[in-house]
Amino acid sequence: MTRERLAAIDIGTNSIRCIVVETDRSGTFKILDDEKVTVRLGEGLNQSGMLSPAACSRALDALSRLKKIIDGYGARAIEAVATSAVRKAANGPDFIETIKSQVGLTVQTISGEEEAELAALSAFNNFDLEGIRQLLIDIGGGSLELVTTVGHHIDEIASLELGAVYLTETFLHSDPVTPKEIQKLRRHIRKTIKDAFPSDMVTVSGLIGSGGTITAIGSMVMASRREEYGSLHGYEVLRSDIVHLLAMLLRKSTKELRSVPGLNPDRADIIIAGVTVVDELMDLIQANLLRINERGIREGLILKGLQRHELSRSDKKKRSWQSSVLEFATSCHFDEKHSLHVARLSLEIFEAVAKPFNLGGNARRILEAAAILHDIGYFINYSSHHKHSYHLIRHADLFDFNPRERELIAHVARYHRKSLPKKKHDQFMRLSPSDQVMVSRLGGILRLADGLDRRRNSIIRSVDCSMSDQSLVVRLHGSEDLSVEQFGGLAKGDLFQTAFAIRLDLQPVPAD
Repeated sequence: MTRERLAAIDIGTNSIRCIVVETDRSGTFKILDDEKVTVRLGEGLNQSGMLSPAACSRALDALSRLKKIIDGYGARAIEAVATSAVRKAANGPDFIETIKSQVGLTVQTISGEEEAELAALSAFNNFDLEGIRQLLIDIGGGSLELVTTVGHHIDEIASLELGAVYLTETFLHSDPVTPKEIQKLRRHIRKTIKDAFPSDMVTVSGLIGSGGTITAIGSMVMASRREEYGSLHGYEVLRSDIVHLLAMLLRKSTKELRSVPGLNPDRADIIIAGVTVVDELMDLIQANLLRINERGIREGLILKGLQRHELSRSDKKKRSWQSSVLEFATSCHFDEKHSLHVARLSLEIFEAVAKPFNLGGNARRILEAAAILHDIGYFINYSSHHKHSYHLIRHADLFDFNPRERELIAHVARYHRKSLPKKKHDQFMRLSPSDQVMVSRLGGILRLADGLDRRRNSIIRSVDCSMSDQSLVVRLHGSEDLSVEQFGGLAKGDLFQTAFAIRLDLQPVPAD
């Protein structure tokens, strides 16, 4: 299948982001390069109304470098846009012309509404929003974009001058900031949002955010929780996390902020304004959960570019977590028959123990995903393929799974064979105690189900399970002798019996 490369550049008020992807005619793409350069293009813009010569010089140097990187990848086209700072500056059009003449890059200055639409395109591509009303936000250096959606359709859009650089330069002049400055900033944020949006904005059921402030929040919260996931994408931050984070930041000077774990020092001087926007917004709409979209506008540009250059199919189906898992498994050349059979057996066993052992929440889909993906490590090597499966899953782009869920899927798959979880397994010990229990139990189910397909020929048609005293009786239904599968299940039932503290009783049922 022919593959093409496409690049996107987002010239923002605080930083310039560049992404290069490789795509095929199916419309799927993989990221080849993702670069960020902090240039602070909007520095001093509020006072002068102009982009300063120093800021323009920094931006031109960065764009020249990024253009050479893109050319090195041989990208077919470049989608480049400028947002709030260039939009607002009196010399913005001149700067765009300078970029074209000096760098050889054609840049379009887009409106706040177009900016919001790009952020929404990215959110639609990364989260399952079917049947719910959602608020999408993107916080840049100069502006805040707000989008209410119903399912995968945009309802209302607002672009507000509530960016982190703008608010810092306008309201926060002390170091550390004073309570009076923060109060004035809060009043301004709240009034601006209320003036722009009707009261029914409070009916949204969730909040998804993108932009530098949002990813910085996720990184700081992750560091405070001492969590180590492979990505921030889909990471979940509670309202209480925001409250505690902001209280901590407000006690520090800019110099002290540069040492906050998880915070890029380049963002230290504008982070308080950005977090205050999120705090006020979540309070205003009474949202308790913020999900992080690590990609945002630059991915929206890629998606729009794929359409513009006819590199994506118009009939492309909506993504789901199941299709995403299967796409990833297929890319790793998985044994489809065995994997789907093990997944089905796993779920049949799960149904018997879920209620007695309170396996609620997303445990079922975590197990199903892990079962489908448990053997993908074969793609690298048979030896230690369970460990290869762990690493492949941990860094996979699985639709609508947050970083914690991806980590759990990876661990469950990792324990489908060989050793049981141990204290010397560093990654396992970094999980919370409750997640360790979940991994052991779901891993035990998967390990057992894998043993029940020992000959990898799906000879067991189905299982039915029942609890009896301190035992789980599993009746094995098949059309011929099941002694090999019974032996395989007992041999790999060790983690199940340890994790659930019950005995396994595997009973082949004679064929009629």
